[in-house]
Amino acid sequence: MRARASLIGPAVLGVLGVVALTFGVASATKDHPLTALPVALVVLTLALAVPLGVVRARTVRVWHGPDGGVLRKGTALTTALWLVSAAVHAAMAQWIDHTAPAGLLGLSTLHLYLAVTYTVQALLVRRRAARLTGEPAGAADGTAAGVPA
Repeated sequence: MRARASLIGPAVLGVLGVVALTFGVASATKDHPLTALPVALVVLTLALAVPLGVVRARTVRVWHGPDGGVLRKGTALTTALWLVSAAVHAAMAQWIDHTAPAGLLGLSTLHLYLAVTYTVQALLVRRRAARLTGEPAGAADGTAAGVPA
C-alpha cells in the first residue's frame, strides 16, 4: 500500500469535481433559478457515496505480503459493488437532471461522487492495514504516520 499514489486520485477527482459542479450549476441556472429539490438531490447523491465506500472497503482483502509489507486486493464483490455505486450515481444523476430546469447538473456530480466514495473506501482500507500491523494509519507501508490512503 502506497500513501502518495492513493492521495493523488481522490485529489484530482475532487478538483475536477468542483470544476464540473461549478459548470453544472451554471448550466442549470442559465435561464432559471435552481430550486431546493435538485440541490437536495445533489447533497443526497454525495451522501450516498459514503456508505457505498464503507461497504466496498469491507470487501477488500488486506494481508501481510512475503516481504512484511501490507497488501490489499479487491474481490469480485468489490467489483460488483463498484458497479452498484455507478448505477446509484447514474440513477441519481438522471433524477437530478429531471428536477433541474435545464443543464447537466446531475452528470456534473460524477467526479465529486467518485472522490467521496473512493476516499472513504481508501481511508477505511488504510485503517484496517494499520490495525493489521499495529502501526498508526499511514505507517502500515513504512510511510509517515497519518498519511491517508
